[in-house]
Amino acid sequence: MVAAYPITPQTSVIEKIAEFVANGEMIAEYIKVESEHSAMSACIGASAAGVRTFTATSSQGLLYMHEMLHWASGSRLPIVMAQVNRAIAPPWSIWADHNDSISQRDTGWIQFYCENNQDILDTVIQAYKVAEDSRVLLPAMVCYDGFELSHTAMPMKLPDQRDVDDFLGPHKVEHALIDLEKPSAHGSLVTPELYMEFRHLIQKAMENAKVVIKETASDFSQRFGRNYESQIQCYKCRDVDVVIVSMGAVSSEAKEAVDRLRKEKLPVGAVKLRVFRPFPKEAIQELGRRVRAFVVIDRDISFGMEGALFTEIKSSLYTLDEKPLVLGFIAGLGGRDIRVRNLTRAARKALDALRKGVTYPEEEWVAVKE
Repeated sequence: MVAAYPITPQTSVIEKIAEFVANGEMIAEYIKVESEHSAMSACIGASAAGVRTFTATSSQGLLYMHEMLHWASGSRLPIVMAQVNRAIAPPWSIWADHNDSISQRDTGWIQFYCENNQDILDTVIQAYKVAEDSRVLLPAMVCYDGFELSHTAMPMKLPDQRDVDDFLGPHKVEHALIDLEKPSAHGSLVTPELYMEFRHLIQKAMENAKVVIKETASDFSQRFGRNYESQIQCYKCRDVDVVIVSMGAVSSEAKEAVDRLRKEKLPVGAVKLRVFRPFPKEAIQELGRRVRAFVVIDRDISFGMEGALFTEIKSSLYTLDEKPLVLGFIAGLGGRDIRVRNLTRAARKALDALRKGVTYPEEEWVAVKE
């Protein structure tokens, strides 16, 4: 079942699915709803009836869904949603940053972030496999940068439908099957004696998801010949002092920045965060034992604090005996270009701090007009 409501720059997703359904290329119940809140409500109802569900949204639409995101995760329903990142108003913007999805990080949804269009397709498939696993049973959003990816044409390898069906297996979620002969209740009132246990189960499912994401990435890589490495993916990270950490489309620029710095024999690598929730704390800690500095690129801002990814990485590294340097850079808000030179400059700052003992502010806004 596909619940459809348009919002820029997501609209092309549900329009293309509408074409698939109309042409008989996709067998699905396509429901046109009156709002994003209704779209998620429809997905919750259909998923509770034992059906695979999908929807897509962006920006203000995701915010309008906020209440129902909690209902989806609290009901342990494996809904998958494409979330096309777009800046939050006011002022109005239709261009990309990550504040829309980052602001939903505590709703109990798994969050994937994609670098390119092949990544989006492959991640949607993997998201169903992860979400439907009996150890997880949580909804998942697949996030990608508006216009930079949503309206960019790229060559892709399209997997055969039979291979995808074999990879996913039959849809079977034991508690998500409405049976009129055996009625059950969803989302009932509970007393304080039970509420914490329900929330603890979601936390345990998030921890389980780390294992399932790794297993799913390995299985997908073997079957389809495209390499995915669990929650993070490293690029030229062997024997380096500094790593540039990013999410989404800017990860491609980070790789280019690394290539340029390597030509100068500078020890810099790149790390792409594929999954923000559950946060890959263990992977970051393992990396923190090998490198001397993290350069964290945030396409978001948690007002009154700092970039959310910057905070999460520092928190993950807190327990290490020898803590690496962590520098944060807020960049690309509202679609502002993040250029390769911005990333090479950030990496050079970290190298300078390590070699010369130079002190820099912990966090910097890139190319902001004072």
